[in-house]
Amino acid sequence: MLTTGASPDRMTENKLDSAALYRMIWRWHVYAGLFCLPFVTVLALSGAVYLFKPQIDAFFDRPYTHMSLADPARSLDDQVEAALAAAPQSRIKGLELRYDPADAARVHMVDAQGQEQRVLVRPDTLQILRVEAEKWRLSTLMRDIHGSMLLGDAGAIALELAGAWAIVMLLTGLYLWWPRNSIGIGGVLYPRKGRPFLRDLHAVTGLYVSFFALFLLVSGLPWTKVWGEAFRWSRGVTPQQQVKMDWTTGPSSAKAQRVSAYQAAPQISAEGSNEHEAHDGHAGHADMTQGPSPERIVGFDQVAAVARDAHLAEPVLLAPPSPKNPNWLVRSQSQNRPLQETLHVDPTRFDVVKREDFSGKPLIDKVIGVGVAAHEGHLFGVANQLLGLFTAISFLTLVVTSMLMWLRRRPAGALGAPPALATPPRLAPVLMMLILALGVLLPTLGASLILVFGFEAIARRFLPGVSSWLGLTPRPARG
Repeated sequence: MLTTGASPDRMTENKLDSAALYRMIWRWHVYAGLFCLPFVTVLALSGAVYLFKPQIDAFFDRPYTHMSLADPARSLDDQVEAALAAAPQSRIKGLELRYDPADAARVHMVDAQGQEQRVLVRPDTLQILRVEAEKWRLSTLMRDIHGSMLLGDAGAIALELAGAWAIVMLLTGLYLWWPRNSIGIGGVLYPRKGRPFLRDLHAVTGLYVSFFALFLLVSGLPWTKVWGEAFRWSRGVTPQQQVKMDWTTGPSSAKAQRVSAYQAAPQISAEGSNEHEAHDGHAGHADMTQGPSPERIVGFDQVAAVARDAHLAEPVLLAPPSPKNPNWLVRSQSQNRPLQETLHVDPTRFDVVKREDFSGKPLIDKVIGVGVAAHEGHLFGVANQLLGLFTAISFLTLVVTSMLMWLRRRPAGALGAPPALATPPRLAPVLMMLILALGVLLPTLGASLILVFGFEAIARRFLPGVSSWLGLTPRPARG
């Protein structure tokens, strides 16, 4: 005789399995929250500042913009030569294009160790106004903190791991938030007053920010040390390997790129351009009355005219010919990646011989470029920056509310995972499979999940006190 439905024993077993999975999801949400709190705080604060890089850079560069000149501005070739004299151990990376001749020249330099400098030159007198290390500019410092906490590749891997667990935190949080047996939209779409306010503020904020937060976490993966390097490798075994990636994967990758820029730069030093200036000690003034030596770099004025006519997205860098590239390069370094272009300019005729833009990139690079531009807040202007700021503030709200709730509600002598429900919610196995799939796609998450599973198994078998503290040993259920 055919029967329908499962046997009582089977139903009880399934119920116990669902309850165990539900408690595991709660523990992982707590694990993720506690582990991610300090890292998410660093990412949110530094990211919120870096979103406004153009405005911050413009604010600090105000003294060197629209200056009052006593005499007509000297040629760009002269200004670059003065900058070379101020940084004798560096090579030129490029000159930033300025549309106002009264702006100080911004000459970008790099040394053999991969350290970048920015030399600012007064246009009329060729006085060196400032020589600053790029890494100490506020926007650059925030970028480096955001990427590695200034701890090198180890810091980058720690942030990558925290980002992976932040994805777990958001997914498990949405699952735990999902309305069950609720009446009305209070606590679902807006926080209720009174005692549940803190919990509701945490849950509702998580709901509204989850999509944007997940997007930021996923779009940041190309920069990461482990996943990014794996992607770089996988990309290199395809025909697309001939197209150079224009992003770095971790601090060591960024440093290697800067050292490569030094090696590819024209080998013109201060001694090569004007030996007298290289040893001049007159408080930052460069005496140009001696006249240039034969080795000086010439052509910046002509290339600047070509670049101005092209109307590329700012900032634009003019890079002179080098042993690796016989042409001048005019590069748009806009943070809105789809607007970036590179012009190759003939060094004798000063006409454009080649133009590279976003449309010529492989599809995967286009997808990543759009994601990077949105991640940095520059895909659709100020609105993009404000959306990123909202996400960062929401992340900080989750950090504060989660810590307050954990301190207020956790029982003495326990981590604070709640007891099993009498009727656990469904779809716990689906979420668990999704997290395990993420562990396969994200190597740092996968390795940490293996460690978590292993530690919990050891705690259950050999460490009853630890097992009880973590909530691995079920407490009495509530209906």
